[in-house]
Amino acid sequence: MGTLEQRRQKNIKRNAILLQELELEHNHVKQELQPPRRSAKKWRKLDILPPTRSSARIASASARPDYIEDTGPPSSRAKSSAGKAATGEASRVPSQAPKSNSPHPDPESIRTRWKAWDSVASAPIRDSFGTYHFASHPDFTPNKSPADIIREGCFGGSYWRPLYSQRLGITISDDWRELPADWTAGLDVDQYLVNPEYNAQINKHGVACGQSIEAWEASGWIAHEHDVRGWFQWYCRFWMGRRCADDERQILRWKRCVGETGRWRRTLLKQYVMRGIRSVFDDGEDAGEGRDVSPVVSQTCLHWAYEVRQEALDQYWVERR
Repeated sequence: MGTLEQRRQKNIKRNAILLQELELEHNHVKQELQPPRRSAKKWRKLDILPPTRSSARIASASARPDYIEDTGPPSSRAKSSAGKAATGEASRVPSQAPKSNSPHPDPESIRTRWKAWDSVASAPIRDSFGTYHFASHPDFTPNKSPADIIREGCFGGSYWRPLYSQRLGITISDDWRELPADWTAGLDVDQYLVNPEYNAQINKHGVACGQSIEAWEASGWIAHEHDVRGWFQWYCRFWMGRRCADDERQILRWKRCVGETGRWRRTLLKQYVMRGIRSVFDDGEDAGEGRDVSPVVSQTCLHWAYEVRQEALDQYWVERR
């Protein structure tokens, strides 16, 4: 018995030593397999590190365009007061009139200058496509005359309303009377020209668009020494034969809006193509498929003396293929 007991105790000690060795080895393997532990402080630091790569598209993207700051689509909200009567002016155009917040020292001299010009150029020639060509400025090719624009309905009927100029400190009225009589013959002047309230129903496409003359004056984009009402007044006088130092600026604005690569012209043509419309009719009750294509942009283009014609639409369809 004594010998057996001794052997048993010896085996117990040997097994205990073996178990201890095995346990130490097991723990060592576990430590090698597990990732090194980091302190909570280090993990937090890693979490707030900036990304190592960035998207070039996102980095170069600008803020959402603002229609007051950009030549974005004109607002379709109706203007219910004279101070908000739409004019169809574009928002950001290079070579703008000098901006000044101080009152002009001699507004009466400017008023006199408005009436002092002489007609020095002949009337434009209209080609078979309905485009007008001016001998003095061959790159200016509208397809709507001022009389067309007025008679078809524009600027909510309020473009020629009495206008108070903050810059000049005077009220301008009755300047519509300088227009040729045949442009306004038979029209309700109170509704189509001097309405103190903007009426979208007067417009050919039945929608409101653009900003007020007052807004453009406040931004410094009116060249008062030439045309206190802006683009359309300039166009009327240009058509009647006046030439002035503001011609190049206004024609550049026209090009950027509705010229060959003008933003609004391309936008409108794209709408035709997106809707699968291939035909354009100009006026009348049977105005064709294109009558309801983007009324706001169509009205804006009309204010800038342009309307989509069939040859332009055909060409755009070819370009889009």
